[in-house]
Amino acid sequence: MTKAELVSQVSKAANVPGTTVELVLDNLGRVAAAELVAGGEVPLPGLGKLKAVRRAAREGRNPRTGATIQVPAKTAVKFSMTKVLKEAVA
Repeated sequence: MTKAELVSQVSKAANVPGTTVELVLDNLGRVAAAELVAGGEVPLPGLGKLKAVRRAAREGRNPRTGATIQVPAKTAVKFSMTKVLKEAVA
């Protein structure tokens, strides 16, 4: 699904203009990014939640050469599905 298709589907389902839906989605992205940078969680009703998690530095391998490399620590985003979504997808 493309962004345009998502905007169209939500616009039809909610009976609101597509420009309004697009504005909400764009701002949702900005607000979610800010909250995740601050270390918080972002609830997505009916879907699940996004949470920032810290991944420790570790030792890895270069798949091409097999050489050992250091993978630096980083912050990643974890998505946890709701029970309803998990059952629907399964």
